[in-house]
Amino acid sequence: MNVFLLPFALVPVGLWQVPSTSLRTALFAAAMVALIVLLGLPRATRLISVALANRLLGAELPEPAKRPRSRWSTRMRTAAWLQLHIGLGGLLAGLVLLLLMAGLVLPGTWLSGGDQIAYFGLSVDIVPGWRGAWVWPAAAAALVMSAQACATTTAFLRVMAQRLLGHSAAERLAELEERQLILAQRNRLAQELHDSIGHTLTASTIQAAVAGELLVADPDAARRALRSIEESSRSALDDLDHVLGALRDDASATVPDRTLANVHDLFERIRQAGAELQVDIAGDLAQVPATVSREAYRIVQEGLTNAMRHGDQAGPVTVTVRADLAWLEIVVVNAVSDRHSAATRTGGGRGLVGVTERVQLLRGEVMAGPAASDPIRPETTVPHPAGGYWKLVVRVPLRLAV
Repeated sequence: MNVFLLPFALVPVGLWQVPSTSLRTALFAAAMVALIVLLGLPRATRLISVALANRLLGAELPEPAKRPRSRWSTRMRTAAWLQLHIGLGGLLAGLVLLLLMAGLVLPGTWLSGGDQIAYFGLSVDIVPGWRGAWVWPAAAAALVMSAQACATTTAFLRVMAQRLLGHSAAERLAELEERQLILAQRNRLAQELHDSIGHTLTASTIQAAVAGELLVADPDAARRALRSIEESSRSALDDLDHVLGALRDDASATVPDRTLANVHDLFERIRQAGAELQVDIAGDLAQVPATVSREAYRIVQEGLTNAMRHGDQAGPVTVTVRADLAWLEIVVVNAVSDRHSAATRTGGGRGLVGVTERVQLLRGEVMAGPAASDPIRPETTVPHPAGGYWKLVVRVPLRLAV
């Protein structure tokens, strides 16, 4: 790099024709510094410097930020790296050259019969025979010193490369924030995939069992169950396409936009799966903000999925959705079979965790646990199930929704 800068640095020296050698040297040094600073301003210089440092020094530097928090600070650090690299590289090159010359000239002179050599103003007499054999350890020491100088300079430049070419504290913070956003998005996509595919597989399994039992006795009911499986699978494929498209950063990926306006279709699929479903909707669901409405649909979906997976198939499932000016309340109650006793159930799996995360993002409240009776329909004539009842209650404030 010094070779490319030398002609430009000599231009002002030649123009001004300074007679003084010391002043000419100072002018040359100042011109070199100015040109190196200018050379460090473009982002391309930093990219090349990072690539060379990784390749030659093994620094393992990250790629420079495309939009650093402080551009001028980044440019000045690049210029400082160029100054250090060029200055220290020039000194190292001169020192290694001198040491290598000593390592070669001293033994060569001794082998040729001895002579007097001048080395940086010092006269050294090299005599033949054993009295001049000291040149061999001196030459070996010079070679070792040259290798050590290279290793020390490389280690120092590697450390300085991390400081001057690596990310600043602000850039590291921005990178960490970006990584957290990516992880949060991936977790959210995983939750979306769990909710959609988990619900579809649960419903399809039950519907397939129902269709198998009714295939001969009630072919129409079996066909309805198979159509429901087809519709559920198509819906799950749309969700899967959306999630995979987001993971591929595909702008053309379709985005499913299911809200509480689509909840009746969800209820119909649950009924076609053979579940006894009682629904109570109060309030104008169209007035619920879109963000809350989308999350509420997933919450209802997950509540019904858990009810179908862990609930008593012979027992009813009660869903209540109430919306007013202040709150949206969702209550899902289902009978639990003796095999999945509500009293012994300590918590939910990923589904309940996902529901809790959604509700917390909306600054709402969530409660899930066993219930002594159906709190929504205490007057029900259905016999009390052996496993008890399981209740999911979600309350989301609407005034805070954005």
